[in-house]
Amino acid sequence: MVLLQSLPTQSPHQSAELNGTAQKFAVLRSQLAKYKLDAYFVPSADEHLNEYLPEAKQRRQWISGFTGSAGDFLISTDKAWVFVDSRYYEQADMQIDANLQKVCKVGLEDHQTVEEVLAELGQQASANSQIVRLGIDPFTITVAQYRRFSERLSSCGVEIVPIIDNLVDAVRSQNPWASNEPVPSFGDQPVIALPDTITGESLTQKLGRVRESMDKKKAAILPVTKLDQIAWLYNLRGRDVECNPVFISYAIVTQNEAYLFTNTARIDEPVRQSLAGQVQILDYEQYIPILRSLVQEQQDAQNVLIAIAQTTYGTYLQLQEVKAKIVEAEHPVEMFKSHKNAVEIAQMQQANLKASWAKTLTLKWIEEQIDAGHSISERDVANKIEGLYRQQEGFYDLSFPTIAGTGANGSIVHYSNPNPACQLLNGDLLLLDSGAQFYGGTTDDTRSISLGTPTEEQRNFYTEVLKSHINCAMQRFPKGTTGSQIDGIARSSMWQSGLDFGHGTGHGVGVFLNVHEGPNGISKRVNQSLDLGTINSIEPGYYKPKWGGIRLENLYFVKAAKKQDSESSQESDTDATLWYEFESLTYIPFDKKLIDRHKLNSQQIAWLENYYAAVVQKLSPMLSDAETAWLKQACSI
Repeated sequence: MVLLQSLPTQSPHQSAELNGTAQKFAVLRSQLAKYKLDAYFVPSADEHLNEYLPEAKQRRQWISGFTGSAGDFLISTDKAWVFVDSRYYEQADMQIDANLQKVCKVGLEDHQTVEEVLAELGQQASANSQIVRLGIDPFTITVAQYRRFSERLSSCGVEIVPIIDNLVDAVRSQNPWASNEPVPSFGDQPVIALPDTITGESLTQKLGRVRESMDKKKAAILPVTKLDQIAWLYNLRGRDVECNPVFISYAIVTQNEAYLFTNTARIDEPVRQSLAGQVQILDYEQYIPILRSLVQEQQDAQNVLIAIAQTTYGTYLQLQEVKAKIVEAEHPVEMFKSHKNAVEIAQMQQANLKASWAKTLTLKWIEEQIDAGHSISERDVANKIEGLYRQQEGFYDLSFPTIAGTGANGSIVHYSNPNPACQLLNGDLLLLDSGAQFYGGTTDDTRSISLGTPTEEQRNFYTEVLKSHINCAMQRFPKGTTGSQIDGIARSSMWQSGLDFGHGTGHGVGVFLNVHEGPNGISKRVNQSLDLGTINSIEPGYYKPKWGGIRLENLYFVKAAKKQDSESSQESDTDATLWYEFESLTYIPFDKKLIDRHKLNSQQIAWLENYYAAVVQKLSPMLSDAETAWLKQACSI
């Protein structure tokens, strides 16, 4: 699954929302005047650096009207901009009122980045011996993001002004919206504790490992602001963010104590017992006061570990105010969380097998409906697979809103509002990207299928995407290989055919946690190594506006590679190179009608045959005789 968003259709209600945008801008500009600002920056993230936001914190979406899960907003005293990457070009054009704000398609010629726009504003102001005061909520950006902004803009006449009170929140709380659109509730959903049989590691063991890592870095205090890190560390899960089993909170770990800051009213006795004697539970608002007091108690000895890419600049400013001694290092929780233990791998295998069953039966159902001449819609497809997920034991939630895009909708990479009025038509392609949260595991997989008889063009593009997927999935690689290196391997065959795709080849995945997880992944931007036990998607694609889209996605975990015969005979005692490989968690057939076998080499055919044998072997016990017969036919090449 690539980063996703809801894509509403045009409606009278949306037109009213666009008209309301002008009013919101006017009130926001009054806030700029109040704080003597020339511009204000609104990123996608919130105080916990979430990619997926609780509704109350969807500030950029609310103020701009653009609902993509990534993208930034900038407003000045007379202009406004929305910055999006290639995944959102089509969606931004559909949702943004060009009379009020400009869509900057980052990566295209003649389209600026936010830094370039600000630098231009600064240069214009400098010509008049003035500076641009840029307001920003320091709790919505990382330390690394602040430094990048500061380094690039300080010489251009731009001064960054941290404003603790979020200005979009101030606008949102004012009339006329306060009476008609009350800010949604925040951080009030139940929290549950997970047993060690699900996590594979106790709270005591996790705190011990984190403290050992802190000790090696000579750090006494570790703030934790990211929700998935807190959920993993304390073996807790929640429902505060749609499709993500996390809960609104902060945490602090010291060498002797641990703290959880959240809405304490919703913490029941079983959760309290799971933390008893090890974690103090305090109100959410106590995070900053407690952090400051811990530093001030023994200032000479209290080094604070800060991961600049994982910690908010707001937290950093608070530490600076109390003159904390800061140790900059990787966040130990982020690294530990990404390396799954044997129990977590087993939980993911079970969860993804359930999801593979649901997706496979959905594909069978679609084929039967089309062959029978029945009319079905994108929403019918989404309802079908979501219903099958719910039939499986341990279903908790979707892991993201289902993407079911037929025809031209498949070219909108993040299309995720299946339309009940959009029918599946003979000759089109359907892109179905979906996933579920099961108690113990997270899933994410994508298949594109032909509706009826495919064209040669569809077969050609599909086969190229499949080749890219297979080349990546069967690649062996030495320890230390980075995600960016594997990304190039995945794209190589498509590049040879003059094809490419705008998103990363894959992302990390949590265990009964966020479906997008760092620091690992497969992308040109990921310099983190793909270590043992990390879980990554492999999902190359091809998208052609007004034509459709193809994406083929499985989840894989990294394991030690089996020695090949040539290695056994040639390896010397001094050769300590460790080799890794991918093992699939996903077992779903590809669309045989779309595969041009003549374009696959012998290695790719062998991989596909072995994969199909595993699909039949793993799914057959879950299927009826008729379903198994269909699966075997679908897996014949």
